[in-house]
Amino acid sequence: MSSPSELVERALELSRTDGCVVIADEESNANLRWAGNALTTNGVTRGRTLTVIATVDGGEGTASGVVSREAVTADELESLVRAAEAAAREAGPAEDAQPLVRPGGPASADFTADPAETGVDVFAAFAPALGESFARARKSGRLLYGFANHSVTSTYLGSSTGLRLRHDQPTGTVELNAKTADLSDSAWVGAATRDFTDVDPAALEEQLAQRLVWGERRIDLPAGRYETLLPPSALADLLVYMSWSAVGRDAAEGRTVFSKPGGGTRIGDRLAQLPVTLRSDPTHPGLETAPFVVTRSSGGDSSVFDNGLPIGPTDWIRDGELTNLLTTRHSAGLTGLPVRPAPDNLVVDAGGTASMEEMVARTERGLLLTCLWYIREVDPATLLVTGLTRDGVYLVENGEVTGAVNNFRFNESPVDLLGRITEAGRTERCLPREWADWFTRAAMPPVRVADFNMSSVSQAS
Repeated sequence: MSSPSELVERALELSRTDGCVVIADEESNANLRWAGNALTTNGVTRGRTLTVIATVDGGEGTASGVVSREAVTADELESLVRAAEAAAREAGPAEDAQPLVRPGGPASADFTADPAETGVDVFAAFAPALGESFARARKSGRLLYGFANHSVTSTYLGSSTGLRLRHDQPTGTVELNAKTADLSDSAWVGAATRDFTDVDPAALEEQLAQRLVWGERRIDLPAGRYETLLPPSALADLLVYMSWSAVGRDAAEGRTVFSKPGGGTRIGDRLAQLPVTLRSDPTHPGLETAPFVVTRSSGGDSSVFDNGLPIGPTDWIRDGELTNLLTTRHSAGLTGLPVRPAPDNLVVDAGGTASMEEMVARTERGLLLTCLWYIREVDPATLLVTGLTRDGVYLVENGEVTGAVNNFRFNESPVDLLGRITEAGRTERCLPREWADWFTRAAMPPVRVADFNMSSVSQAS
């Protein structure tokens, strides 16, 4: 079987158009699943995807064609290249057309090396510790459900301009649910990791056990606005969605919450009273991601012509002030904003050092969330979103959790919420539950939010 780098080189040799970018993704995946305090399945899979982007120059501009196929062999390579070239010739000029990125440095030293792989051995320490958690849960009358997943994707990017770049991306997640024996109550925790050496099933299970104890007392509360403690996972779900909406062109054209009334963008506006900094950095420890653009489609915040463009650290919000929005080279030219592609991670730091437990201890009366679920946009002009609480909402009174309350539907704008954060704790790595299939590299603090809008009582569990 041809190696990924050989497929990239051969596809470029086969190209007959004015420009060509080839992206080879080689992925291996290992997983564990469990239910009722026992492992149910495990497995290892392999996959390969090859994407060819052909560009064709014309009198009215440059067109692009993109075709991706899985499990491509050397014999199938030419048909893939020809399909991308045909798509480019049939397309009209691409609005986002730019010269293909040229090398700014040497090729990746490991471009011709074999792809990185994962396997069940990644769970060598995690699985026995999980088994011990099963035993403790069984003895205490709890049931544990969940799954752990680890993947490694090696991406090889080559172009007709001479780019030869490679990045290996490990991604690990674990989600753990605990339920009472009669299945009447449940609690959730999740974690993101690169290699599972830093995931402690016992610590996760201990959190779940505590929450089920809290849930032994049930309290009904009406809809309304409550001081609310959001854990890092819930804050991440809201701010990841906000970051996806922070597109420079959309803001400049007056279509989003980041548009300035009368024209332009809100860059320079203060969004938070606390010194909140929201940033992305491909080199952030534990959240490392590709230091160059890899995209297989063009849109408001991406352009296939930008493949291989270097990505550096970017502050999106600095000390509470909006400082940057997502742009491609094309949209930066349209808006006058700097070019700001986004790494696949997000970090929030507001200078706090408190743990969630310490924040609970100084809460007179408020709600403690576990996580948010089914988040959907209601109004792009304000970035109003709605969703549900899930797997545990707790009442805090005089510094102690006094019981579990009913679930709610909420209506909130992440941008407005930033301005109502009155306390932020210590930043820690977390798993955004709602977006875990698309975004796992996040670090957030727990936060205290004034007047979180629980718009109605929900029967969700």
